[in-house]
Amino acid sequence: MPTLDELRRHLDQIDDRLIELIADRQRTSREIARVKRATGYATRDYGREREVILGARRVAEARGVSPKIAEDLMRMLIRSSLTTQEKASVVARAHGSGRRALVIGAAGKMGAWFADFLLSQGFEVDSSDPAGVPEGAQDVGDWRAVELVHDLIVVATPLGTTNDVLLALATRKPRGVVFDLGSLKSPLRTGLAALREAGCAVTSVHPMFGPDTELLSGRHVIFVDLGAAAALERARELFAPTMVEQVVMSLDDHDRLIAYVLGLSHALNIAFFTALAGSGEAAPRLARLSSTTFDAQLDVATRVAQENPDLYFDIQRLNDFGAAPLAALANAVDTLRSAVAADDRAAFRDLMERGRAYLEDRRSLHATRA
Repeated sequence: MPTLDELRRHLDQIDDRLIELIADRQRTSREIARVKRATGYATRDYGREREVILGARRVAEARGVSPKIAEDLMRMLIRSSLTTQEKASVVARAHGSGRRALVIGAAGKMGAWFADFLLSQGFEVDSSDPAGVPEGAQDVGDWRAVELVHDLIVVATPLGTTNDVLLALATRKPRGVVFDLGSLKSPLRTGLAALREAGCAVTSVHPMFGPDTELLSGRHVIFVDLGAAAALERARELFAPTMVEQVVMSLDDHDRLIAYVLGLSHALNIAFFTALAGSGEAAPRLARLSSTTFDAQLDVATRVAQENPDLYFDIQRLNDFGAAPLAALANAVDTLRSAVAADDRAAFRDLMERGRAYLEDRRSLHATRA
């Protein structure tokens, strides 16, 4: 009978083979990306993914392995494969080859993400940020003292200072495309308008994902149409090699929708952890309990609590359309509380049924787009 140490060594050998197989899979993914580019195939094939997952479940079940474990593993490997293929596609396009970009605020999280994204496309990236410079970019110091000969200027500064940067850029009339990465556009109206009136190629971009994002499939980037068609098209071209979903809309439409997509979701989670913190129930006592719904909500609220409070305050305060979602949230809580206090089962059921119908409609629309 093998000893415990021998069994552990055998398990280590299996783990090593698993890692080698994953490495081989990634190498094959890069080759698949090359073939897809050469033959015009899309990077993502949902039908093929379904075949792979169902096949893995069948094989797992036949070998006494949990089909769910097999599916989770295959989904993770598929995601890794898509990330590899997407990055290879971006690099192969070399969209920025021979072109120069300036990222103002490149030391911030999204500024650094965008600098890396542009570097991967072959851009020569200049960085202007007193807080530091991302790897691969060139530190040019204060952008106000730099000749603005860049093909692309990305403003990735904090929301509270971005409008001033846009106004200052408008006075210098750069020849390249200018866009910001602000999560709100209401506070940037005057700066964006000044650039447009100065005849600059200006648009506005909102990446709807965080700086830790690698795979853009299933993610959205919003492009705000400011009437400069060429600038809008050139900004959209940056994401053409990726699988990101591009959405074009007006400035007002953007902020009205973002008031719900960001403002409402932030407010709901802030209210959730504020209620917990003020409940009088000590955290250690609640930590001993668990439920599917509570744990899921707690995970989201925990991530929200770690975010920049100044940014989240500005998202609530600076949006011209921000008051409506907060009023809707307060009204929803009052309606729920009233139904329970009045022992009104029908009213409570109506809340659930209306919410279910709304969410099912949204899910159906999302599935249709996918």
